[in-house]
Amino acid sequence: MDFGLLKTLCETPGVPGLEEPIRKVVINELKGLVDDLKVDVMGSVIGTKRGSGGPRVMLAAHIDEIGFVVKHIDDKGFVRLQPMGGWDPRNMVAQRVYIHTRSGERLMGALMPASKPIHMLTPEEAGKAPKIEEFFVDLGLGGDEVKAKVEIGDPVTMARTAEQVGHNVLSKTLDARVAVYVMIAALRQLGEHRCEVVAVATTQEEVGLRGATTAAFALQPDIGIAIDSTLANDFPGIEEHMQITKLGGGAAIKIMDSSLLCHPKLVQHFRDVADANGIKYQMEILPRGGTDAGAIQRSRGGVPSFTLSVPCRYVHTVNEMAAEADIDACAALLARYLEDAHNRSYGYDDILA
Repeated sequence: MDFGLLKTLCETPGVPGLEEPIRKVVINELKGLVDDLKVDVMGSVIGTKRGSGGPRVMLAAHIDEIGFVVKHIDDKGFVRLQPMGGWDPRNMVAQRVYIHTRSGERLMGALMPASKPIHMLTPEEAGKAPKIEEFFVDLGLGGDEVKAKVEIGDPVTMARTAEQVGHNVLSKTLDARVAVYVMIAALRQLGEHRCEVVAVATTQEEVGLRGATTAAFALQPDIGIAIDSTLANDFPGIEEHMQITKLGGGAAIKIMDSSLLCHPKLVQHFRDVADANGIKYQMEILPRGGTDAGAIQRSRGGVPSFTLSVPCRYVHTVNEMAAEADIDACAALLARYLEDAHNRSYGYDDILA
């Protein structure tokens, strides 16, 4: 695994709609891997690798991360936030964040709830979970200084690095920068293929699959493959039947989530490719949560679609964790599938024969 690339992807900021820093990183990585590169009006990066008469396969991995934008600055310099994506406020307490200003300055601050210290709380008050609207950022500066540097709409991201921990990777934004990594790694590994590969680093997934929706409408793919993270709830406090996937169990072949029912013929094709190449995998049913495949599937007259998932613990926190072996398995499986994509069709015309 190229941990240096994954680390760069995870640590580069890019909240929904303001993905420019991470977009530049992805463009630089895709340049030598595709035949044509462009950016659409939504900011999604589209790299096309020509084929030789096979189907057009759209890959989608989103580059945006859950974060915030500045919505208010009071006279004392405390900054209030608008969340961008699905935050659990229990995981926001006492974190450090960066505010990325329009001048290019990166300001570190403390993310705190508007609450009394533990020394002053009653037992009833101590048991209440904070609400997102109660949080503010303390930049350690006075009101006039903050207002001179920070503007409404400036993006805010968590101040956490990507690290290797045991056999795993620990970082913020593995959802879904690890998927972007898998897409790039698969293109690096890709051998002879007949399909046309359209690799799309999509925007604004965390706020409604928006970049994938418009890209799929414009690109008109024959097949849609989203790469994303999924829940690995294989830790204390969760019953086994709710674990979804396990770290170290291999690439996750999705059957369904709340955004799509994966095309059953595509699901079987991925299983067959994994079996033929000795790639470890596990099956995934995610009761809540969606991916870009849900948008691609509903484009125009419909597109056979599927999601390949990287199992991750602690999703939508600053300590998302994925196994290096699972990441490698996903990249290998995606590459081998693309080499074989021309060998099957996913329509239902055979029923009428």
